[in-house]
Amino acid sequence: MSTSIAQAILQGANKLRKAGVPDERREAGSLLMYVLDRDRGYILTHAEDQLTNEQIEKFSESLDARAQGKPLQYITGRQEFFGLEFEVNSDVLIPRPETELLIEVALALVSANEEPFICDVGTGSGCIVVTLLHKLPSARAVALDISTAALAVAERNANRHGIGDRLSLVTSDCFAGLGPASGPGFDLIVSNPPYVAEGAIDGLQREVRDFEPRAALIAGEDGLSVIRRLLIESREYLKSGGFLIFEMGFDQHDAVKQLIDQNSWELLEIYDDLQDIPRTVALAKRG
Repeated sequence: MSTSIAQAILQGANKLRKAGVPDERREAGSLLMYVLDRDRGYILTHAEDQLTNEQIEKFSESLDARAQGKPLQYITGRQEFFGLEFEVNSDVLIPRPETELLIEVALALVSANEEPFICDVGTGSGCIVVTLLHKLPSARAVALDISTAALAVAERNANRHGIGDRLSLVTSDCFAGLGPASGPGFDLIVSNPPYVAEGAIDGLQREVRDFEPRAALIAGEDGLSVIRRLLIESREYLKSGGFLIFEMGFDQHDAVKQLIDQNSWELLEIYDDLQDIPRTVALAKRG
């Protein structure tokens, strides 16, 4: 029995709805776009086109994976971030829209610097550092991650967007892989660190809890262990007056403010995301 694009999306949406997947029709449509390697416009204008048996089989496999909780982005292998498309897989976190705020803040702070030197701590897919280098054609950067598998993804994304020659990738637990600071230091350090408390992991969406890398999510009992390290260790690697920008969890505003050493850092601002949640911290190094 033949199946049209419209029928496939309807059947797929029904399956995803029964599995508790939100926005089931959009998700089914996105999966079929992936299977057909076509955009949404094509899907809408070719609703009566018939699928091949091979396409039906691949669509069914994709639906099964999504119904079991596997994130759409891990199935398709891509995610858009700040207007660029990034490769993603289970070795890296999926870039989130709220992290685009960090990009906006960073670009504003280094706008007067002709050749900023940037460090991205816990780069994952490389979405932050690759986007910054894409927007700042004279900038150079170092990207750090404890996961060599994540760095491989970041390298492919860097090359994909033509900035690989300006980016150095270093396997490193926070700054440990850099060794003692030497030279003038970075103008900007950015990070979307792990900030989920160990006890909160079970309360996360299954797509996050069961599929995204835990090392990129969990940061000790209170979710602040990596942020503590950033606040202490970044000073050694930043130029005087350089900037540290990092993301934090939805309930960490007060705790993070208490961690900031006023003798070491000037708190420029804590920016709210689109849901009015304090999300991005911007600091300048004193002295």
